[in-house]
Amino acid sequence: MFYTLLKKEFLELRRTSKLIIYLAVFFISGLISPVLAKYTPALLNSIPNLPAGFAGMIPEPTVQDAVSQYIKNVSQFGILLVILLTMGVLAQEKERGTAAMLLTKPVKRSAVVLSKWVAGMGSVLAGLILGGLGCIVYTAVLFEVLPLGPFALLNLLLLVYFSVFLSVALLASTLVRTQSMAAVGAFGGLAILLILGAIPRVSDYLPGQLLAWGAALVFKGGLTAWPALAVSIGLIVLCLASACFYFEREEI
Repeated sequence: MFYTLLKKEFLELRRTSKLIIYLAVFFISGLISPVLAKYTPALLNSIPNLPAGFAGMIPEPTVQDAVSQYIKNVSQFGILLVILLTMGVLAQEKERGTAAMLLTKPVKRSAVVLSKWVAGMGSVLAGLILGGLGCIVYTAVLFEVLPLGPFALLNLLLLVYFSVFLSVALLASTLVRTQSMAAVGAFGGLAILLILGAIPRVSDYLPGQLLAWGAALVFKGGLTAWPALAVSIGLIVLCLASACFYFEREEI
């Protein structure tokens, strides 16, 4: 039955164009990152009437700039995308009454929640693969070939990073009955995590540190973030368990 629910979710992702949006946004983000890193300094230098010596202050772009731009673009666009496309997946069905129709069949409510999470994560994974390939190709053309192993690990950490926010958005969608309230809950969770991530020492234990770890892997730095990884996985499990627990007991 779980496989059937999962097929339903992927079919819905295709029919609503959500899957195409995932793939397009991640691919474009990955593709333009090395381009922006390469040509932004040249564009700045081409601005007329620049102060004397300003051009010399802009360093020559390197492959590190390409990877940094990739992390920045993908993480920023990815968070918004994940929340916007996840926050209504269950609240919308409850609001329209389709959830009640589905639950008349012999399905476990926890399977409904988990199928939505797996489908969302599958879409994010496909997007990251496509975006990563775009970044690899253009970085090789404009700079040099990236180390594939460390870059793959960077994208794996990005997947965990996005999984936290997807799980928070899914929990918000489970706890409420309307899309508007789900949006409030999802963006509220995002705001809390971002605010906590800006606090020194506390940030070492939050998902944002995974991005720094991924960059260090590519640049062969010594930074690790095992506590942040453990907390991220804990948040994912907590959100999913809470969503399943609540939905199992909710009257639809």
